Amino acid sequence: MGSSTASENDLANVKHNAGSVNYTFTENVNNIEDTTSLESGGKESVIDSRSENEDASTEITYPEGGRTAWLVVLGSWMSCFGSMGLMNCLGIFQAYLGEHQLQPYSSSDIAWIFGVYSFLAFFCGVEVGPVFDAKGPRPLILLGGLGTVAFLLLLEVCTEYWHFMLCFGLLGGVSLSLAFSPSISIVAHYFHRRRGFAVGIASSGASIGGVVFPLLFQHISSKLGFAWATRTIAIVDLVTFCLAFLLIRRRFPAKKATFERLVPDLSIFRQKDLMLATMGIFFMEWGLFIPLTYLTSFALDINMSSESSYLLLSLVNAAAVFGRWIPGWCADRLGRFNTLIITIVMCLVFIACLWMPAQSKQVVSNGSASVLAIAFAVLFGFASGSNVSLAPVCIGQLCRIERFGRTYATAYVIVSISTLTGIPICGAILQRCNGEYWGLITFAIVSYAASLVCLAAAKISHCGWDQMLAIF
Repeated sequence: MGSSTASENDLANVKHNAGSVNYTFTENVNNIEDTTSLESGGKESVIDSRSENEDASTEITYPEGGRTAWLVVLGSWMSCFGSMGLMNCLGIFQAYLGEHQLQPYSSSDIAWIFGVYSFLAFFCGVEVGPVFDAKGPRPLILLGGLGTVAFLLLLEVCTEYWHFMLCFGLLGGVSLSLAFSPSISIVAHYFHRRRGFAVGIASSGASIGGVVFPLLFQHISSKLGFAWATRTIAIVDLVTFCLAFLLIRRRFPAKKATFERLVPDLSIFRQKDLMLATMGIFFMEWGLFIPLTYLTSFALDINMSSESSYLLLSLVNAAAVFGRWIPGWCADRLGRFNTLIITIVMCLVFIACLWMPAQSKQVVSNGSASVLAIAFAVLFGFASGSNVSLAPVCIGQLCRIERFGRTYATAYVIVSISTLTGIPICGAILQRCNGEYWGLITFAIVSYAASLVCLAAAKISHCGWDQMLAIF
């Protein structure tokens, strides 16, 4: 539990009961500390403190529900649908552009567009956080929504490689970061005890978007062409971002954006368990984005129809909805690290036992490849659903709560490099293997194996060898 040794004038305490849970919120003016421990009476005590330089001591309470809180969650869901929903279906754009506008370019060249898009989506988060604290979520969601709609509308006039890099890679990536980051952060203003549940509901919008957009794109592009497909997605995004802007509102007063909070804190890597966990997430992102980006083009390569190929990505994201909720529920009981490690083992097994056999020429020739591909899409979608949702929670277990925001942002500055490089590396591997997918799938297996080793080592480093099976 954090220290509460501050002058009487700097502190304001308020207690309230929520069933058997006793919350103590301590307001101390600039850092925020939010620590949970068990008191002698078996009750849970939570201290939420801010250190000096804020205006005055104020009580902090969390509604844990109610009309306004759930409307904010709905708004967050809408924003996740429109922003991360697009990231979850990069494969449809990669496959379509590779066969049409960017056909003369290699797989590696095309992959750099989506690598830059994914990189900026994570990397810009370290700058978005302080702006969110100072200005609130609405300006960021407005800019992110407008940028997303603009880049989708501009895609129809793109003809050259650099057009797609500027439009999709740069504008799309920055817009995604502006819209997504505050949408998840704002949920914490309204929920504490039920935060995991609320964030799980909000982030499920990303998976639903990943189901809807591929189906929408495939149906409209086959009948009306690429331009109308992207226009339709832009219209859907415009509606969802407008609803998000209207529903989302801040609760806490603005904080000053200091220079210290604008730059990464690389000193966190002096902590061995944090460094290992960050590397584990780095390798996990390498492995995760390979199926999300290349599964559609793989399906086309094994002679699945265009309609069925785009459907695979929808199956991945539909299964990921349950892959976010169920492992999230298990994580509160089995431990966050334990649950993430288990799901990574599942991803590793499904890639090795389903996707790898599906690419062999013998399996393709006897018609079994499509069955394996569909089974892989469903099972991998479920297993990988928790990859993104549990990663920040695991980072949070290794640092003090008042340092979580900056620690998480710093970790993801490093992780963003994997999203920048992973897709182009796989594109180069695919090209080197003469269009065969065994090398790319092997890279995914090695990435998940490295992630498993690093995350297990992070847990052992934190808990010790004698507690390697502990709930953590």
